[in-house]
Amino acid sequence: MSILARFQDIISSNINAVLDRMENPEKMIDQYLRNMMKDLAEVKENTASVMAEETKAKRQVDDNDAEVKKYTELTKKALTAGNEADARVFLKKKQELEDIGVGLAKTYATAHENASKMRQMHDKLASDIEKLKGRRAMLKAQISVANTQEKLNDMTKSAGKAQGAMSSFQRMEEKVTQQLDEANAMASLNEKPVDEAKSLEEKYALDQSSAAVEDELERLKGEMGL
Repeated sequence: MSILARFQDIISSNINAVLDRMENPEKMIDQYLRNMMKDLAEVKENTASVMAEETKAKRQVDDNDAEVKKYTELTKKALTAGNEADARVFLKKKQELEDIGVGLAKTYATAHENASKMRQMHDKLASDIEKLKGRRAMLKAQISVANTQEKLNDMTKSAGKAQGAMSSFQRMEEKVTQQLDEANAMASLNEKPVDEAKSLEEKYALDQSSAAVEDELERLKGEMGL
Protein backbone atom coordinates (compact mmCIF):
# COMPACT_ATOMS: atom_id res chain seq x y z
CA MET A 1 0.00 0.00 0.00
CA SER A 2 1.23 3.47 -0.84
CA ILE A 3 0.25 4.81 2.57
CA LEU A 4 2.27 2.08 4.28
CA ALA A 5 5.29 3.10 2.23
CA ARG A 6 5.14 6.48 3.99
CA PHE A 7 4.73 4.90 7.42
CA GLN A 8 8.26 5.69 8.64
CA ASP A 9 8.12 9.32 7.47
CA ILE A 10 4.79 9.93 9.18
CA ILE A 11 5.72 8.17 12.42
CA SER A 12 9.16 9.78 12.69
CA SER A 13 7.98 13.30 11.83
CA ASN A 14 8.13 15.76 14.71
CA ILE A 15 5.19 18.12 14.41
CA ASN A 16 6.61 20.56 16.96
CA ALA A 17 9.92 20.82 15.09
CA VAL A 18 8.02 21.42 11.84
CA LEU A 19 5.96 24.18 13.43
CA ASP A 20 9.05 25.88 14.85
CA ARG A 21 10.60 26.07 11.36
CA MET A 22 7.56 27.69 9.78
CA GLU A 23 8.25 31.20 8.48
CA ASN A 24 4.59 32.15 8.21
CA PRO A 25 2.95 29.89 10.84
CA GLU A 26 -0.65 30.93 10.23
CA LYS A 27 -0.72 30.15 6.49
CA MET A 28 1.66 27.20 6.66
CA ILE A 29 -0.25 25.57 9.51
CA ASP A 30 -3.44 25.74 7.45
CA GLN A 31 -1.68 24.13 4.47
CA TYR A 32 0.05 21.54 6.65
CA LEU A 33 -3.26 20.78 8.32
CA ARG A 34 -4.93 20.23 4.94
CA ASN A 35 -2.16 17.83 3.94
CA MET A 36 -2.45 15.89 7.18
CA MET A 37 -6.23 15.73 6.91
CA LYS A 38 -5.75 14.28 3.42
CA ASP A 39 -3.33 11.67 4.80
CA LEU A 40 -5.72 10.87 7.63
CA ALA A 41 -8.58 10.42 5.16
CA GLU A 42 -6.39 8.01 3.16
CA VAL A 43 -5.48 6.11 6.32
CA LYS A 44 -9.11 5.81 7.34
CA GLU A 45 -10.10 4.74 3.84
CA ASN A 46 -7.56 1.91 3.88
CA THR A 47 -7.88 0.92 7.53
CA ALA A 48 -11.16 -0.92 7.05
CA SER A 49 -9.78 -3.11 4.27
CA VAL A 50 -6.55 -3.78 6.17
CA MET A 51 -8.45 -4.74 9.31
CA ALA A 52 -10.73 -6.93 7.18
CA GLU A 53 -7.64 -8.64 5.73
CA GLU A 54 -6.32 -9.20 9.25
CA THR A 55 -9.64 -10.64 10.41
CA LYS A 56 -9.87 -12.90 7.37
CA ALA A 57 -6.29 -14.14 7.81
CA LYS A 58 -6.91 -14.83 11.50
CA ARG A 59 -10.09 -16.74 10.69
CA GLN A 60 -8.25 -18.86 8.11
CA VAL A 61 -5.54 -19.66 10.66
CA ASP A 62 -8.13 -20.61 13.25
CA ASP A 63 -10.09 -22.71 10.76
CA ASN A 64 -6.91 -24.48 9.64
CA ASP A 65 -5.89 -25.15 13.26
CA ALA A 66 -9.32 -26.63 13.87
CA GLU A 67 -8.86 -28.92 10.84
CA VAL A 68 -5.42 -30.00 12.09
CA LYS A 69 -6.90 -30.86 15.47
CA LYS A 70 -9.77 -32.74 13.79
CA TYR A 71 -7.45 -34.95 11.73
CA THR A 72 -5.22 -35.47 14.72
CA GLU A 73 -8.21 -36.86 16.59
CA LEU A 74 -9.25 -38.98 13.58
CA THR A 75 -5.72 -40.40 13.39
CA LYS A 76 -5.91 -41.39 17.05
CA LYS A 77 -9.34 -42.98 16.57
CA ALA A 78 -8.09 -44.99 13.57
CA LEU A 79 -5.10 -46.23 15.56
CA THR A 80 -7.38 -47.11 18.47
CA ALA A 81 -9.52 -49.06 16.05
CA GLY A 82 -6.39 -50.86 14.84
CA ASN A 83 -6.67 -49.42 11.32
CA GLU A 84 -3.21 -48.03 10.55
CA ALA A 85 -4.04 -47.47 6.87
CA ASP A 86 -6.80 -45.06 7.76
CA ALA A 87 -4.54 -43.49 10.36
CA ARG A 88 -1.90 -42.85 7.68
CA VAL A 89 -4.51 -41.13 5.46
CA PHE A 90 -5.66 -38.88 8.31
CA LEU A 91 -2.09 -38.15 9.35
CA LYS A 92 -1.11 -37.23 5.78
CA LYS A 93 -4.06 -34.83 5.60
CA LYS A 94 -3.07 -33.35 8.96
CA GLN A 95 0.49 -32.74 7.74
CA GLU A 96 -0.82 -31.09 4.56
CA LEU A 97 -2.97 -28.77 6.67
CA GLU A 98 0.01 -27.95 8.92
CA ASP A 99 2.05 -26.98 5.85
CA ILE A 100 -0.81 -24.77 4.72
CA GLY A 101 -1.00 -23.37 8.25
CA VAL A 102 2.61 -22.14 8.01
CA GLY A 103 1.70 -19.99 5.02
CA LEU A 104 -1.52 -18.82 6.63
CA ALA A 105 0.37 -17.84 9.78
CA LYS A 106 2.82 -15.78 7.71
CA THR A 107 -0.08 -14.10 5.89
CA TYR A 108 -1.78 -13.33 9.18
CA ALA A 109 1.46 -11.94 10.66
CA THR A 110 1.82 -9.57 7.69
CA ALA A 111 -1.84 -8.52 7.88
CA HIS A 112 -1.53 -7.96 11.63
CA GLU A 113 1.61 -5.85 11.16
CA ASN A 114 -0.08 -3.77 8.47
CA ALA A 115 -3.11 -3.22 10.68
CA SER A 116 -0.87 -2.20 13.58
CA LYS A 117 0.95 0.30 11.35
CA MET A 118 -2.34 1.70 10.15
CA ARG A 119 -3.51 2.19 13.71
CA GLN A 120 -0.20 3.83 14.66
CA MET A 121 -0.41 6.18 11.70
CA HIS A 122 -4.00 7.01 12.49
CA ASP A 123 -3.23 7.80 16.13
CA LYS A 124 -0.11 9.78 15.20
CA LEU A 125 -1.89 11.83 12.55
CA ALA A 126 -4.90 12.42 14.79
CA SER A 127 -2.61 13.60 17.61
CA ASP A 128 -0.60 15.88 15.30
CA ILE A 129 -3.79 17.33 13.84
CA GLU A 130 -5.00 18.22 17.32
CA LYS A 131 -1.65 19.87 18.04
CA LEU A 132 -1.96 21.83 14.80
CA LYS A 133 -5.47 22.94 15.64
CA GLY A 134 -4.33 24.03 19.08
CA ARG A 135 -1.37 25.94 17.63
CA ARG A 136 -3.61 27.55 15.00
CA ALA A 137 -6.09 28.65 17.68
CA MET A 138 -3.22 30.08 19.72
CA LEU A 139 -1.84 31.94 16.70
CA LYS A 140 -5.23 33.40 15.85
CA ALA A 141 -5.61 34.56 19.44
CA GLN A 142 -2.14 36.13 19.31
CA ILE A 143 -2.93 37.80 15.99
CA SER A 144 -6.18 39.14 17.41
CA VAL A 145 -4.32 40.58 20.40
CA ALA A 146 -1.68 42.05 18.09
CA ASN A 147 -4.35 43.67 15.91
CA THR A 148 -6.01 45.12 19.00
CA GLN A 149 -2.66 46.45 20.19
CA GLU A 150 -2.06 48.07 16.80
CA LYS A 151 -5.47 49.74 16.98
CA LEU A 152 -4.68 50.99 20.48
CA ASN A 153 -1.35 52.31 19.21
CA ASP A 154 -3.13 54.14 16.39
CA MET A 155 -5.65 55.55 18.86
CA THR A 156 -2.82 56.67 21.11
CA LYS A 157 -1.15 58.38 18.17
CA SER A 158 -4.44 60.07 17.25
CA ALA A 159 -4.92 61.17 20.85
CA GLY A 160 -1.41 62.57 20.83
CA LYS A 161 -2.13 64.47 17.63
CA ALA A 162 -5.37 65.81 19.11
CA GLN A 163 -3.51 66.87 22.22
CA GLY A 164 -0.91 68.56 20.05
CA ALA A 165 -3.64 70.37 18.11
CA MET A 166 -5.26 71.50 21.39
CA SER A 167 -1.93 72.78 22.65
CA SER A 168 -1.42 74.69 19.40
CA PHE A 169 -4.91 76.18 19.73
CA GLN A 170 -4.22 77.23 23.30
CA ARG A 171 -0.98 78.86 22.21
CA MET A 172 -2.83 80.74 19.48
CA GLU A 173 -5.52 81.79 21.96
CA GLU A 174 -2.89 83.05 24.38
CA LYS A 175 -1.20 84.95 21.56
CA VAL A 176 -4.50 86.58 20.52
CA THR A 177 -5.23 87.52 24.14
CA GLN A 178 -1.79 89.02 24.47
CA GLN A 179 -2.29 91.02 21.28
CA LEU A 180 -5.64 92.29 22.56
CA ASP A 181 -4.09 93.30 25.88
CA GLU A 182 -1.33 95.12 24.05
CA ALA A 183 -3.88 96.92 21.83
CA ASN A 184 -5.90 98.01 24.88
CA ALA A 185 -2.75 99.23 26.56
CA MET A 186 -1.79 101.19 23.47
CA ALA A 187 -5.28 102.71 23.27
CA SER A 188 -4.98 103.74 26.90
CA LEU A 189 -1.63 105.32 26.22
CA ASN A 190 -3.05 107.18 23.21
CA GLU A 191 -5.84 108.85 25.24
CA LYS A 192 -5.42 112.63 25.89
CA PRO A 193 -4.67 113.72 29.45
CA VAL A 194 -7.74 114.78 31.51
CA ASP A 195 -8.16 118.61 31.71
CA GLU A 196 -9.35 119.09 35.30
CA ALA A 197 -10.14 122.77 34.75
CA LYS A 198 -12.29 121.93 31.78
CA SER A 199 -14.19 119.42 33.87
CA LEU A 200 -14.80 121.96 36.63
CA GLU A 201 -15.89 124.50 34.05
CA GLU A 202 -18.58 122.15 32.81
CA LYS A 203 -19.68 121.57 36.41
CA TYR A 204 -20.13 125.21 37.12
CA ALA A 205 -21.76 125.80 33.79
CA LEU A 206 -24.31 123.22 34.85
CA ASP A 207 -24.77 124.99 38.15
CA GLN A 208 -25.42 128.35 36.38
CA SER A 209 -28.07 126.73 34.20
CA SER A 210 -29.78 125.41 37.32
CA ALA A 211 -29.66 128.90 38.90
CA ALA A 212 -31.30 130.44 35.84
CA VAL A 213 -34.09 127.89 36.08
CA GLU A 214 -34.62 128.73 39.74
CA ASP A 215 -34.78 132.46 39.02
CA GLU A 216 -37.32 131.99 36.24
CA LEU A 217 -39.38 129.76 38.50
CA GLU A 218 -39.48 132.41 41.28
CA ARG A 219 -40.47 135.15 38.82
CA LEU A 220 -43.40 133.13 37.51
CA LYS A 221 -44.57 132.33 41.02
CA GLY A 222 -44.53 136.07 41.85
CA GLU A 223 -46.62 136.94 38.84
CA MET A 224 -49.12 134.30 39.76
CA GLY A 225 -49.30 135.47 43.38
CA LEU A 226 -48.08 132.17 44.65
